[in-house]
Amino acid sequence: MTELAKARLRLVTRTSKASVSAQLLHDLRSPLNQIIGYSEILAEEAQGQRREDFAVDVLKIRSAGRRMLELIEDNFTASHDWVAEPRPRQDPLPPRADGHPAVVPGLLLVVDDDAANRDVLSRRLRRQGHVVETASSGPEALQRLGTANFDLVLLDIMMPDMDGYEVLSLLKADDRLHHIPVIMISALSETQSVVRCIEAGAEDYLTKPFDPTLLKARIGASLEQKRGRDRESLLFEQLQANFKRLQEVEKLRDDMRNMIVHDLRTPLTAVIVGVEMLEKHGELNATQRELMAIASGGGKTLLGMINDLLDVEKMESGSNQLQVVELSAAALVAGALAQVGSLAEESRITLVTEIPSGLPPLSGDEKKLSRTLVNLIANAIKFTPRGNVTISLSRDEGDATRFAVRDTGQGIPSEAFERIFEKFGQLDANNRVGTGLGLAFCKLVVEAHGGRIWVESVPGNGSTFSFTIPASLRSA
Repeated sequence: MTELAKARLRLVTRTSKASVSAQLLHDLRSPLNQIIGYSEILAEEAQGQRREDFAVDVLKIRSAGRRMLELIEDNFTASHDWVAEPRPRQDPLPPRADGHPAVVPGLLLVVDDDAANRDVLSRRLRRQGHVVETASSGPEALQRLGTANFDLVLLDIMMPDMDGYEVLSLLKADDRLHHIPVIMISALSETQSVVRCIEAGAEDYLTKPFDPTLLKARIGASLEQKRGRDRESLLFEQLQANFKRLQEVEKLRDDMRNMIVHDLRTPLTAVIVGVEMLEKHGELNATQRELMAIASGGGKTLLGMINDLLDVEKMESGSNQLQVVELSAAALVAGALAQVGSLAEESRITLVTEIPSGLPPLSGDEKKLSRTLVNLIANAIKFTPRGNVTISLSRDEGDATRFAVRDTGQGIPSEAFERIFEKFGQLDANNRVGTGLGLAFCKLVVEAHGGRIWVESVPGNGSTFSFTIPASLRSA
């Protein structure tokens, strides 16, 4: 043969390869898929029945089918348009089926317009332990998906009327179905088709005929990923349900506590008033006056705790709005000292003020800021066995005013600095002890004004509670 004839032959061969359509290649590979698939199933069944001679003959049929498949791929598939699945080495006989699937079984839907293809794949999957249902078209598949909770869909690409691409697109666009993994199946292994399927949301891509080991591995991986996502979704739903239930329980608790606290104020006020009225109905001796003072003082302390709790709840919920007016910091300190003066005298504590001149006015809620100062000064007096309590004012950054209450008490350990400002946050019996509401109230008030509150302390050397209030505050 001359060089010209050889060149013409090569040209004709290349032209023939390029002219073979995808549909023809699909039609050639489909029956081979059935021949190879059925022969593998028959070989496994024969081996299970210990008919080794029959299994060997069947595997010869499978080998012939695979050789024909290789000829089609080598001679009618353009190398730059197609990518072949890797061909694992085939054992002389397939592994013997022992009746125990290596993967956790799932409910699978096989979608293919060819009945024989559906049967081959379904039988293979059932032998792996899965429950399999089938659909012969895209519309039937979508209808079946709406009636059962499938774990995986194996979807053929080339189907009449509605192809696999359209079915995949509709499935992934449906909020009820988009979580179901899809493995696309085709007699072709075109790179462009693989990319298109993965980009559209497919979990994987398999070509016919299926290698049993590869099929089992990819289905197992897809099912495991879905079960992982299902577990995450279930856990998230449980967390949401538990959180909602917790919110309901907390609201019920808060409502019940508020109802009880509100109901306590009326009889408690009556008790305090009744005790204080006793002195007006006759002369009391020293013991009686002492007992009356103890009862009255205890009642007022309890009433203060109730009021603190209600105020903290209101501040936290945002229902207790600030009544903002222009204030003098020095006047706030003077008003607070007037309220705690008798407590300081009883405790033999000297109150000292350090107030410079020329401090700018500030904007805030007079009652709440005054109560904040009273709480801090009263705490300082209560936990200072002897010495002084100093209240000072100074300028802070941005024209804010800094209030500081310094005592000479036993101090607070640094690990408790944050906890004492929390609701019901208390220290142990060797340190400061209280209801845990007063400082929580102070923190809420200061932060509502746009300021901050903190404590500085060294055990044995007293404590300084400070807070800042900006010069201006927009009324809520």
